[in-house]
Amino acid sequence: CRENEQRCCIKCLGGIPYASLIATILLYAGVALFCGCGHEALSGTVTILQNYFEVVRGPLDSLDVFTMIDIFKYVIYGVAAAFFVYGILLMVEGFFTTGAIRDLYGDFKITTCGRCVSAWFIMLTYIFMLAWLGVTAFTSLPVFMYFNIWTMCQNITAVEGANLCLDLRQFGIITMGEEKKVCTGSDKFLKMCESNELDLTFHLFICALAGAGAAVIAMVHYLMVLSANWAYVKDACRMQKYEDIKSKEEQELHDIHSTRSKERLNAYT
Repeated sequence: CRENEQRCCIKCLGGIPYASLIATILLYAGVALFCGCGHEALSGTVTILQNYFEVVRGPLDSLDVFTMIDIFKYVIYGVAAAFFVYGILLMVEGFFTTGAIRDLYGDFKITTCGRCVSAWFIMLTYIFMLAWLGVTAFTSLPVFMYFNIWTMCQNITAVEGANLCLDLRQFGIITMGEEKKVCTGSDKFLKMCESNELDLTFHLFICALAGAGAAVIAMVHYLMVLSANWAYVKDACRMQKYEDIKSKEEQELHDIHSTRSKERLNAYT
């Protein structure tokens, strides 16, 4: 009984797609880091804009920076849900592909539909990889902006006499007709540098950028896994066709040999 249990456990462990499992864990970790840290970083940005730059939320029908931040938050919710489902689908595809390869000559048959599904996942994963590259590039923008502000706060004594100003119009956050800026010699700048919002928001955006990068790596890992599985399945299908043709020819040769043997026996009799 113990030997049978051990064989069963070894067989189950051998059927696990470890490469797909690693990619799924990396994808979930990256998406969770990006969505969680990105959401909190956007909330911190709203606090900084309202408290230190005195940016006021406009009417509900207007498209201002706060409306854009709310839209980004809803996009984050959708990204988290979509890639949670997509990770499950890729894991299921990995299990079926691994079973198809290992049980090639068993009951499980590799169908044309399975190959089409694998090819579709490859194309979809490639598109998602490009999308995550764009998200990574887009997330680097607030990291760069906050890095400049954080560097100025870390070097207050060096910029004390320079009278530098942070103008939101330079970053495209507000329209050119408005003037919302904070200068290094003002009390608002000192309070912003001493507050926890700036430091926390800056590091949250860095974590979100790292999460987006991890998602890109996971997509690349998935592409390698899916491409390898698709090639293995394609070769396995060719092998199946070769074996079917070979067995058919052997059966035909056997039938021909049997027929000739019967004809010779009848001729002798």
